[in-house]
Amino acid sequence: MIKINLLPHREAKRKQRKNAYFAMLALSAMIGLIMVLLVGAFFASQIANQTERNRFITAENTRLDGEIKEVATLKQEIDALKARQQAVEDLQSDRNQPVYLMDELVKQVPEGVYLNSLKQEGQRVALNGYAQSNERVSELLRNLSNNSAWLERPDLVEIRAAVIGTGRDSKHVFAFTVNVGIKRPSDKDAKDGAATPKNAVAAVAGTGAPAATLK
Repeated sequence: MIKINLLPHREAKRKQRKNAYFAMLALSAMIGLIMVLLVGAFFASQIANQTERNRFITAENTRLDGEIKEVATLKQEIDALKARQQAVEDLQSDRNQPVYLMDELVKQVPEGVYLNSLKQEGQRVALNGYAQSNERVSELLRNLSNNSAWLERPDLVEIRAAVIGTGRDSKHVFAFTVNVGIKRPSDKDAKDGAATPKNAVAAVAGTGAPAATLK
């Protein structure tokens, strides 16, 4: 017996394939949407983490900037305190400078040289006086440069012929001006380790005449 299928099987298969196609399309769209959501969530998480790191770095930079400012302020305060301390030490050491200066002048001014004035400005002293000859002035410069523990860097500013006295008592001499540096005790100790002369006051106190007199 011959069976004849009168149903539209081709259209049924076509419809079945079409339904399967739309099902696969919907499944693919769903899988794609899930992947997009997962990737978006991953990137959102990474962005959130990076944002948190950036916020942390910004906060730390702000904190470090504050600490740097505090350190700079402390450094300025320390430098100011050191400057004040140095100024006080310089004042204390400078109180004895006239003693050292007079003591050294008594020792270093040679015969034939007479000092009639001296003026100190800072750590430099201007010496004005008379000498019998140029050689006496040169000897004075050598003594101040090489033999003095408290005086340094002598500089001859001026030397000229002059006459002192009148009539028979007049003398031809050389008027000179010499600048010389005077050391602070701290500078002297740092340079050569020498101690401050203990008898400087006594030496000056026992000197009642000019450093040297002209003959």
